[in-house]
Amino acid sequence: MIAELNKEEILQYCESYSNKDSEILKELIEYTFKNEPAPQMISGVQVGNFLQSLVMATGAKKILEIGMFTGYSALKMAEVLPENGQIDTCELGENHIKTAKHFFLKSKHGTKIKIHSGPALESIKVFKPNTFDLCFIDADKNNYKNYYIECLKLIKNGGSLVIDNMLWGGSVLNPKDKETKTIAETAKIINTDESVHNTMLTIRDGLMLCIKK
Repeated sequence: MIAELNKEEILQYCESYSNKDSEILKELIEYTFKNEPAPQMISGVQVGNFLQSLVMATGAKKILEIGMFTGYSALKMAEVLPENGQIDTCELGENHIKTAKHFFLKSKHGTKIKIHSGPALESIKVFKPNTFDLCFIDADKNNYKNYYIECLKLIKNGGSLVIDNMLWGGSVLNPKDKETKTIAETAKIINTDESVHNTMLTIRDGLMLCIKK
């Protein structure tokens, strides 16, 4: 008989046997949970470690991030980037940008991160196609389809694209509201897109990993 698994206990177990965050990242998480009204928006250790692993495994140097929040995922990836690597991260909230800048300045890796303020779909218009090795999307869900379509153009062949919150707490199994329906529709679009090799992963709230062919 297989015992029923407790989701939180399993998550804690996984994190205890995974690479630990740096002290500055721990401080950033603590600050976010103390000062942000929706701290759960932070991507978290498991997603962060996955992104770091992907950067290290692929040798990515140019990274695009859609949705920075307080800067955890950007700084997490920056920590394993080579000195000539760069992350271009897009964020709409000025309060989040202020927080992220504070922590980026405290880290020796913060200089690898360039913040683009404003709507991401406008910010990314300055980039040329086939520019980035890796893209991480974790922003407003109602634009997920648009982010995927536009960001795929900016990724090099063989590059990776990761989209967070693709399970949306399990509500994608029976989508009812606009956000959930958009996430589910984005998954369907990706799954029929022959230009990518895609895998849906059950890491945290669901990650879609796409490799551009």
